[in-house]
Amino acid sequence: MQPQRAKELLATYYDQNHNLKLDQGEILTFEIESDLEKINAHFSDLPIAQANITIYNPTKPIHNNGRNFLAGRVEPMTNENSKVMFFEEDEGVWRLVDEAPVLGIQDPFFATEVQGWRVIGGVQICIDDETKEIIYRTVFWRYRENIFELFDDQSKVIEPFARGPKGMKDIRLIDLKNGRIAVFTRPQGGEAGPGRIGYIEIDNLDQLEDQISKAEIIRNQFHDDEWGGANDLHLLKNGQIGVLGHIAHFDGPVRHYYAMAFVFNPENRRASHIEILTTADDFPPVRPKKSDLGKIVFSGGLHRFSNGTAELYVGIGDKESGRIKIKDPFDKYEV
Repeated sequence: MQPQRAKELLATYYDQNHNLKLDQGEILTFEIESDLEKINAHFSDLPIAQANITIYNPTKPIHNNGRNFLAGRVEPMTNENSKVMFFEEDEGVWRLVDEAPVLGIQDPFFATEVQGWRVIGGVQICIDDETKEIIYRTVFWRYRENIFELFDDQSKVIEPFARGPKGMKDIRLIDLKNGRIAVFTRPQGGEAGPGRIGYIEIDNLDQLEDQISKAEIIRNQFHDDEWGGANDLHLLKNGQIGVLGHIAHFDGPVRHYYAMAFVFNPENRRASHIEILTTADDFPPVRPKKSDLGKIVFSGGLHRFSNGTAELYVGIGDKESGRIKIKDPFDKYEV
């Protein structure tokens, strides 16, 4: 069975599934004027004017000792020298949590609980020790209760407990009902083409770094010239895994990204059909940061409610953060 192209999935979304959207998406407002000096202190370049700071690709809300934080990718308009910072909502405006750790990564993600740990991570850009070339990889931190545990006794951010393979983004993990940990990966090249989703199970977090590269690709998800990845995972009542992700393709030289979801059965290693959840057209217009970007929505996290609805947090145009209320895409699998 051939997977559907992104354009076919889009046609289905507009024809049948557009009623998933309950409201028009909103652009999140970040109030950073009073914290501009603190933000600039984390960038080695010349000071950045407020108008040139972008905050995008956010996580879902992170519950932290009675407070709700959001981690966002903060960077100048002119380069990808990114930092991940934490923000807290105050009457519809997100403000910097200036005492929180600042992580030298891109595209943050958050796993609520993995064998008693909370795991946060993202994409680290670094210089390869051997080739001296710029590479990227996924890195992972863990803490028990409070993000401030990411500081050591010198008030410096602790080292990540695990790192993914060179060149791999979009590695996500979640507890399973059998006590093991499900790990979704995103290999590229060879049979993985421009990017596929892989899957493996491990016994504990200490195995993560060694086992990532052994994941098996989930078949028949993406067309040969398209790609995608997992962004946020949810364990369903029936033991299956709800996967929030993205699917992407080229239209000439222009790239398009859409938020999507599917359900994965860890027992038979099969995935449901991909379903698009939202597109850039569901939000106020955002001019993408780069000329080769078209309609860009990058899934950050899904906050599910008990009434069958959910809030989807996304990055838009590699420039803004957004939120949209939708029908819970995994609710129908839990009946």
